[in-house]
Amino acid sequence: MRLLSWILPVWLIWTSLGLAEELSRELFGTTSDDRTVDMYTLKNKHGMTIRLMTRGATLVAVEVPDRDGRFADVVLGFDDPADYESKKNQYFGCTTGRVANRIAHGRFSLDGTDYRLSTNNDTNHLHGGSTRSLDKVIWEATAFNRDGDHGVMFRYHSPDGEEHYPGNLAISVSYTLNDDNEIRIDYAAETDRRTPVNLTNHTYFNLAGAGEKTVNDHVLTVKSDFYTPVDDTLIPTGEILAVTNTPLDFRQPTKIGERLDLLINTPTKGYDHNFVLAKSSPGELAVAAILRDPSSGRTLTTSTTAPGVQFYGGNFLSGQLGKQGKAYASRSACCLETQHFPDSVNHPHFPSTLLEPSQTYRHTCIYAFSVGP
Repeated sequence: MRLLSWILPVWLIWTSLGLAEELSRELFGTTSDDRTVDMYTLKNKHGMTIRLMTRGATLVAVEVPDRDGRFADVVLGFDDPADYESKKNQYFGCTTGRVANRIAHGRFSLDGTDYRLSTNNDTNHLHGGSTRSLDKVIWEATAFNRDGDHGVMFRYHSPDGEEHYPGNLAISVSYTLNDDNEIRIDYAAETDRRTPVNLTNHTYFNLAGAGEKTVNDHVLTVKSDFYTPVDDTLIPTGEILAVTNTPLDFRQPTKIGERLDLLINTPTKGYDHNFVLAKSSPGELAVAAILRDPSSGRTLTTSTTAPGVQFYGGNFLSGQLGKQGKAYASRSACCLETQHFPDSVNHPHFPSTLLEPSQTYRHTCIYAFSVGP
């Protein structure tokens, strides 16, 4: 009765606005500590549908057509909150942070203070920490309609000292679905103390459909001439090197698997690299990467205001069962994580991730879907 009494008024409001088919909210489930997890479903006039949940401000599903008009869900995820809480979840679809990617040894110094974060990736800190990183908390959510585009704004207040980061951090992440089959993600954050911030989305894509066996037959283009090489623990060495004559040269459309063998026996075990994006000016919204599946004709164009994009080839997917019982095999999906460079807080010559109390952190990522021959 509690759930029905809560949903019915919302449904009536959306119906009165003419939005009943485009925007809805329902109970997805509860967490192990009995917190409610809600699911929002957005649908545009072409039938493209996305699903978002309040745990981790997470993109759970993206249903888009192929060249013949057949719809498929093209992102990895699970059917209930319990699986998102389990070890099977490798940051599927979530918002990561406070600082996405790695920080060497979980340490940095700021304004004369040494900070020690959790080391949840061997000797390093990964994606915001162990227990209260942004992917694991419940966000407040508000649905909106702006000029016919439907979306959900997620908000979270990260208190001073959470995961040992300094400062109270007020964060918002807005997902907007428009009728051009684009998902726009807008991030914003404000702090009361100087602190590092680097937010991203960690969705895994297989444009042939989630659960298909491989993403290595997808064709990738990355708008980058340079990358940041890493040491044996995947921490940047501080160098910025040219992609020329390396397996990381995706300046022309190239199958992901074409040169994969050259990386299997390296520390990354395949593709897990930060690319330095070619920008005419800092903060410019520009295309970062184009991913295409020849079998379905689906294309994903990723644009961002961030200075880098981490291309991860799904090397450590392990065959865990996901939505509808489908197995997610190694390298059966890939991530295009728009963000600042890894370990930037310890590399002063990298674009800064430090947020001042007088500033607002902003970052936009657009995932645009289309079809071709």
